[in-house]
Amino acid sequence: MGSELVVRDLHVNVEGKEILKGVNLQVRQGEVHALMGPNGSGKSTLAYTLAGHPKYEVTDGEVLLDGENLLEMGADERARKGIFLAFQYPTAIPGVNMANFLRTAVSRVRAAQSDNAGSARDGGELIPMREFRKELNSSLSMLKMESDFVRRYLNDGFSGGEKKRAEILQMALLRPKIAILDETDSGLDIDALRVVSEGVNALSGTNLGVLLITHYQRILNYIKPNFIHILFNGRVVVSGGPELASVLEEKGYDWVRTEFGEPVAG
Repeated sequence: MGSELVVRDLHVNVEGKEILKGVNLQVRQGEVHALMGPNGSGKSTLAYTLAGHPKYEVTDGEVLLDGENLLEMGADERARKGIFLAFQYPTAIPGVNMANFLRTAVSRVRAAQSDNAGSARDGGELIPMREFRKELNSSLSMLKMESDFVRRYLNDGFSGGEKKRAEILQMALLRPKIAILDETDSGLDIDALRVVSEGVNALSGTNLGVLLITHYQRILNYIKPNFIHILFNGRVVVSGGPELASVLEEKGYDWVRTEFGEPVAG
C-alpha cells in the first residue's frame, strides 16, 4: 500500500482570521486530485499550511502522512518525509546556481531517507557529482529541458513558464510522495502550460500523489485528475470524479455561490 496524506477537520487562522474551517481531504500515491474554487476560498492557505509555513496557525484538526503527524514537524522535516510544494510565485535567488541548489536539496532529502531506512549517511555529505549529474541529465531529458537551464541562477530572470518548469524539475529530482502544485498554471500562456503539464504527467505514477490546486479548468485539459474537489469558504463542499470539470466549465462557480453562499477573503 502506498503513502497517504490525510487532512481531517483542518482549521487555520491567518493573522487572527479563520480561513480554513474544517477541511477534509485524502490523497494517495498514484492519484491526481484537483482542488478548485474561486479566489478567496483558501486554496493557497491549504497549500502553505500543508508545507509548514509558520504564518499559518492551525487551531484544530490534523494532517497525517503515513500515520505521522505533520503538524509537529517543521517545513524542512516535512520535505524530507516526502511533501513537496510547487509555488504559485517562485522566488528568484540571484547568485545561487540552480544545479548547486538542486544537488544540495537532493542530498539532504536522500540523507534523511537513508537514516529512516537505517542506512548511515553523513547529513552534511553531498550526493556524488557523477551520480547527481546522471540523474539531472535524465530528468532534463524527460522534461525536454536544455542543460544550460541549470547553469543559471535560481529563477533569476526566468520567465513565468521557466519558473514553473524549474519547480517541476525540483519535483523530479526530489521524488516526493505527495506533491502539492499551487496554481501551477498561473501566468502561463498555452504553450508554457502544455510543457509544464507534460512534465507533471511524465512524473505521475504509482509513487507520486498529486494535489493540483487551480482556479481554472483549462489545465485539466492536459492533466487528467482522478478526483476533483471544490474548496469554498474554507471547506471542501463538493467532491467528484473528472466529470465535475465539465460542470465547472459550463456553469463556472456561480452555482457554488448560490448553494453555499459568498466566500470570505483568503
